Amino acid sequence: MAELLRRYGKGLTAAAVLLTAFWLLALVILPYIWLFEQSFRPYIPVVDIGGPKDFYSFNNYLTFLHNPTNIDLGIFSLTVPIHVWVFFITIFYSCVVTLFSLLICYPLAYYLSKIISPKSLPSYLLLLVIPMWVSELLRSFSWFILLAFKGPLTYILMDVLHIISAPVHWTWGLGGYSGIIIGLSYSYILFMLFPLYNAMSSLDTNQIEASEDLGAKWWQTHWRVIVPHAKPGIASGCVTVFMLSVGSILVPTLLASPSSRWFTEIIQQWMFEGQDWNTGAAYAFLLLIVCTIFVTVMMRLFKVGLADIAK
Repeated sequence: MAELLRRYGKGLTAAAVLLTAFWLLALVILPYIWLFEQSFRPYIPVVDIGGPKDFYSFNNYLTFLHNPTNIDLGIFSLTVPIHVWVFFITIFYSCVVTLFSLLICYPLAYYLSKIISPKSLPSYLLLLVIPMWVSELLRSFSWFILLAFKGPLTYILMDVLHIISAPVHWTWGLGGYSGIIIGLSYSYILFMLFPLYNAMSSLDTNQIEASEDLGAKWWQTHWRVIVPHAKPGIASGCVTVFMLSVGSILVPTLLASPSSRWFTEIIQQWMFEGQDWNTGAAYAFLLLIVCTIFVTVMMRLFKVGLADIAK
C-alpha cells in the first residue's frame, strides 16, 4: 500500500482500492454467499418461501448420491450414482487436458524463450494469438465440423490420402470424450503456454550453458535447471487450464458424443431446465471444493504460493 501511495498518490490509490473492493464484494463474494445459502434450502414454490416448508438441510447435496447406475469398465463393472460418476469423469478428463496441454506447451515455451531468434519471436507469438481472436463458440463449431462423421478430416484421410477405408466417429474415442479433450485443449492451450513462456524467459541462459558445459545431458538440464525455475509458470498454467476445463460448458455441449456428459451440463440442467437453483447451487459448490483442492495440491506439489501463481 505504501508503494502504491508513493507511486500513484492518494487519489488514484483510493480509486484502485475501492474499485477492487467493489469487484470482489459485488461480483464475487456476495453472489457466492447467496448461492451457498440457497444450496441448503429446498426447491419450493414462491408462496412457500419463508414458511414451514422452507428450512435448511443437506438434501440438495444428498441428491448427488441418488440414481445409482451400473458402469461397465470392461474388466469389471461398478455401481455408482450417475452424478458421482459424471463428476469424477469430468475431473479425470480435465486432468488429462491439463497434462496434454503441459506436454505440448513445455517444449514450445522453451523453443520460444531460448532458441528462436528475438526478431522472429513477435511473428510466432502473433500466429499463436490470432486464432484466439475468434470467439470460443466459433472455434468449437470449427472442431465440430472437422470431427464430424463425414467431415473434412474423414474426407482427407479416406478419399485423398487413403489412410482409412471407412468414416470414423472421431468424437467416440476415449469413452466418447476424445472430442471434448481436443476442443478443450485447443481452447485453453495458450493459458498454459504463456505462463510457461514468462517463467522460462526470466531464466538466465548462462545457467543452461553452464549445465551443458559441466556435462549434463539435455534431460538433466531440463529436470535440474529449467523445470525448477519454471515451477511457478507450470503451476499457474496447470491451475488455469484445469479450472477452465472443468468449468467449461460450451465445448462439452458441442463436441460431446452420445455417451459422454460433463458435470457443468448437469448444473445447467438443474438451474435452467429444471429451474432448481438450490440443487444446482449445491452441485456448483461441490465442483468449487474440488477446484480449491486441486489448486492447493498444485501449490504443495510445486512448492509455490498464490503470489507466485499470480505472476
